[in-house]
Amino acid sequence: MRVLITGAAGFLGSHLCDRFRREGHSVVAIDNYITGTPENLAHLLGDGFELVQHDVTEYVHVPGALDGILHFASPASPTDYLELPIQTLKVGSLGTHKALGLAKAKQARFLLASTSEVYGDPLVHPQPESYWGNVNPIGPRGVYDEAKRFAEALTMAYRRAHGVDTRIVRIFNTYGPRMRPGDGRVVSNFIVQALRGEPLTVYGDGGQTRSFCYVSDEVEGIYRLFMSDITGPVNIGNPNEFLVGELADLVLELTGSSSEIRHLPLPEDDPKVRQPDITRARELLDWEPQVPLREGLALTIEYFRGLQERKLLGSPTVLTG
Repeated sequence: MRVLITGAAGFLGSHLCDRFRREGHSVVAIDNYITGTPENLAHLLGDGFELVQHDVTEYVHVPGALDGILHFASPASPTDYLELPIQTLKVGSLGTHKALGLAKAKQARFLLASTSEVYGDPLVHPQPESYWGNVNPIGPRGVYDEAKRFAEALTMAYRRAHGVDTRIVRIFNTYGPRMRPGDGRVVSNFIVQALRGEPLTVYGDGGQTRSFCYVSDEVEGIYRLFMSDITGPVNIGNPNEFLVGELADLVLELTGSSSEIRHLPLPEDDPKVRQPDITRARELLDWEPQVPLREGLALTIEYFRGLQERKLLGSPTVLTG
């Protein structure tokens, strides 16, 4: 196959490029490098892999046939989409429109990278795909949540009106190598703070929950969904729920850090719970995560230690999500 991956130079997009190349597919990678970096893809440059710097909110032209388009372009961490609210809304709306238009023109399969954030601060727990969510559309996080909800609606409209072969993956908290040190996500924040000997920033009392999926498991689920014939949204995430406070303690243990824990007020609209119901993924894709949190964190800490040795660790961003 020959596939186009938008947002390819980002954390998850770059791992997805790895997977498609490993399976022998040709990849056209597009990114504007707002939050991604070409360094994440440098090892793939060569036959069967093309890297193009482009903003997908503008007209997208790709010569030749395409069998699939995977739309992953978007700021995806709270720090990024709060700093880039307009760009986030544009890539969720205009970018999705351009990518779907290209899929229609090329008669290519289309997979939308959606998110657990479509559930907002959920009133149903765990969250099944049938849950419509509890999102504040005018709150600061709404720029990401509503962009993805609109993108899902547009994807389904193209399926119904134009017959585009679509897939929708709802991605839950994912972590692993190639996360940016300053992206503001809770795993990278805790690891960077611990390695630098700084206090770990925990919002509220640390009693809010998240479900952390290692990147190789996430990519496996996404790949299986793309290759399947499932059209409705599918949750891909780890159903094992952890307190944020528990994650902080585990990071301190695995890094051997003596950092203290600092508590700050919860950000506005911060979800209190997050746990995927992965019944559909188990039954329809024969998928469930394999990497335990302790093992995945150890691999991620090793990556960040490498950045520290190269003096690329920087300072973490305060906000976590």
